[in-house]
Amino acid sequence: MAIRTLRIHRAPMTLGDAAAPAARRAAGLAARARAFSELTKPGITAFVVVVAGASFQAASPAGTLLLPLLHALFGTALCTGGALALNQYAERDVDAIMERTRARPLPSGRLTAKEALLFGALLVLGGIAYLTATVGALPAAVGAASAVLYIFVYTPLKRRSAVSTLVGAVPGSLPTLIGWGAASGSLDPGAWVLFAILYLWQLPHVLAISWLLRDDYRRAGFHMVPVLDRDGVRTGPHVVLYAAALLPVSLLPALLGLAGPLYFFGALTLGLLLLAAGAPAARRMTDALARRVFFGSLIYLPALLTLLALSTLKR
Repeated sequence: MAIRTLRIHRAPMTLGDAAAPAARRAAGLAARARAFSELTKPGITAFVVVVAGASFQAASPAGTLLLPLLHALFGTALCTGGALALNQYAERDVDAIMERTRARPLPSGRLTAKEALLFGALLVLGGIAYLTATVGALPAAVGAASAVLYIFVYTPLKRRSAVSTLVGAVPGSLPTLIGWGAASGSLDPGAWVLFAILYLWQLPHVLAISWLLRDDYRRAGFHMVPVLDRDGVRTGPHVVLYAAALLPVSLLPALLGLAGPLYFFGALTLGLLLLAAGAPAARRMTDALARRVFFGSLIYLPALLTLLALSTLKR
């Protein structure tokens, strides 16, 4: 009996076949890097860094010193990114419920909760240590306070009380004190004026966002004024109140000698425009008015900070 052997002819391995596993590993590492980056909410972190930088510039007695400024900005970015990552860790169950957050790294399964917790904690602790070593204990303490208030007070309070919006604006305003403290080593009245401006700006801004996302927030169980206010008769007056309060406070840098006439008249114009955008909501908030307030607030703050920077650069 003849025995036939079966020969399997294999095609020679090409360079592309050998590179495929490496390419897949590189793609996987890139995807994980993007997921970790998403935990820090780069857009919000960048915004906070800009605010801290503007405050640093306003507090610099003889022009901005580049190296301390860069140290302050980097440390602020670490603390902010870490706090935002820890917020996503704490709210991973809520993020899985809301439509706009389901694709975040934790609900989507791209990262584990343990990874997010470790990553966020390392960033916050690293940021505090970096600020302490480079620009001093004062800005580091403010950075630590901001992270603690955001993670341990504001985050759980959102599901318990509508006061959370007022509380959450505090850590959101503290970057002004980080920048000021890094530049001057103290927190004099100018620092608190910038803090107050950012605090009051956040309130109509956040209320407008919350109104537009109220259905998602309601599903998540958040206790916020727009969520509890189904007809818009409470949200609108709150927006107008805070926009009206922001107007005179925004003029204080000029009155205290921190900025000149350009800033004063620019801030006055911007404040009146923001108030005009929200004024029709005094009777009742609507989606159209919320969008107008939201986009108006997005224009307002960068324009105001630019005016402040131009005024302080001339000193």
